[in-house]
This record gives sequence, structure tokens and C-alpha cells, in this order.
Amino acid sequence: MFLKKILTIGFVAAVLFACGDNGSSATDSDEDSSSSVCEDCDGSSSSKVKSSSSSSILVEYVDPSTVVKGTMTDERDGQTYKTVKIGTQTWMAENLNYAYLHPTSELDSSSFCYKDSVSYCEKYGRLYLWSAAMDSLGKFSMNGKGCGYGPLCSPTYPVRGVCPKGWHLPDTTEWNALVTAVGGKSAAAKKLKSNSGWKYWLRVFGGNGSDSYSFAALSAGDRFSGGNYCNEGEYTHFWSSSEANIYNAYLLSMADYDDAVSLYYDYKVYGLSIRCVKDE
Repeated sequence: MFLKKILTIGFVAAVLFACGDNGSSATDSDEDSSSSVCEDCDGSSSSKVKSSSSSSILVEYVDPSTVVKGTMTDERDGQTYKTVKIGTQTWMAENLNYAYLHPTSELDSSSFCYKDSVSYCEKYGRLYLWSAAMDSLGKFSMNGKGCGYGPLCSPTYPVRGVCPKGWHLPDTTEWNALVTAVGGKSAAAKKLKSNSGWKYWLRVFGGNGSDSYSFAALSAGDRFSGGNYCNEGEYTHFWSSSEANIYNAYLLSMADYDDAVSLYYDYKVYGLSIRCVKDE
């Protein structure tokens, strides 16, 4: 079953397969019409990109040979993550695996291992609902407090969310900047995907990436609102801190069948992966 909407907003549209998901309580009438979150993101040598935080940054193509690899340790649980500096941005080069399990009155602020198995958390990191990604409880920062499935929130950017101290959940500007830095939307997934673990669609195109920027995006799959897990080997979706409406938030998507990336919005009650970006 396809999700109710497929939205093209600046990038090529992507499709999430709900795998028997019951969906959220949102209906077609609840959804906003498409609005662009990307200006001039065409892979040219430099462009300005726009986000919900009303900020803009000048981005230029980054040669893969100039990336700087490193590590960081999350002081909350002692986990160490690979990092990569691509141009002016420093990203986690692994998915976040911090166990955000703090209950809230909304009951949707939590995180999960794929198929509820710790072995998948060790491989892919955890899958977070948007409220957990934003730290709706306000445990680490007030910038995303109260942001979840329901009334529109008013985050203060940057939103640390569930990220380690000194890092934050990227907004659409920062995702767009990364895509532009690696050469544009049409081949960004190929360059950012890991070089193993992705299925080949018809074995003609798509599949594993070149990982030329050491970003190592894994095909981690998703958790849907009914508690179903699927898409391992086929998709990965990363939350942004940019809200679309009371039911939806923006995400970056990569698929096994495509070398391009997609940026669109979907239900906040889905469990998706997180990559944090370092505070500047």
C-alpha cells in the first residue's frame, strides 16, 4: 500500500511503502498543499537554500578528497560515532543510537530498534518518532519542547533535539546544503549511500552507493504507526527539524532504486533514522 501522498518539492519525489501500516489519524483534508523548501538546488557550483528557520547559507561543491573524518563520543551513554566534515558542515557518519525512551503525555515520544531487536540497533541505530527527534519532553533543550503530533510548535533553531551536546537535528537548509555540496540532487544518494547493504532494483541502477564522502547512509528501513517494520535494504529516511503542519514534518529520503535523493514531508508518528550535524 502506498502512502496517501507523494510529494515533489525541489527534489525528485520518493515513495514509502507502508507494509500494512494502519497509518495515522490524519486524512487527506488534514494535509497541506506542497510548498517548496529548496531554491536553486540544481547542483550548480553554488546556490542559496531556504529552510523553515528562515535562514540561508551559501553552499559550494565540495571535492570528496577534502572531507575530514573523525569521531565523537556521546557523553550521555558513552557511544562513539564516526564523523565526517563535508565543506563547512560536520555530520555524524553513523545513525544515532541514543535510547530516547522518556514518556510524554502524547505517548509518541520514543525510539525503537528495527523489528524490536537490539542487533538492528547496533547495525542501524534507532528509529525515532518526530517528537522524540525534537526532544518534545525538553530533557536536553527547550528549543524543540512540545513539538510532536498535534498543534503546530514554534521551535527555536537550531534544535538540539535528541542529539548529543554540541550537535543538533538538521533543518531543511542543512540537508539541502549537504546535497548541493556533493554535487546536487540527481546523484546525491549514490555518493552518500554506503557501498554495501542496498538491494539492486532490476540490477540496472540504484543499489549500493559509492560512499565517496564517507557519509555511509545505511538502508535502515522504517517503523510505521501501527508498529510494523519494513524497507530494510530498500530505503532510509532521515528526520529534519522542519515542521510542515500539525501532522507532518520534513525528511530526507534515499531509495535502493534511485541515485537521487528526495526531500518531502510525512507523518510525524513514523519511526525514522537520525543524523546529527555539529553546531557551528
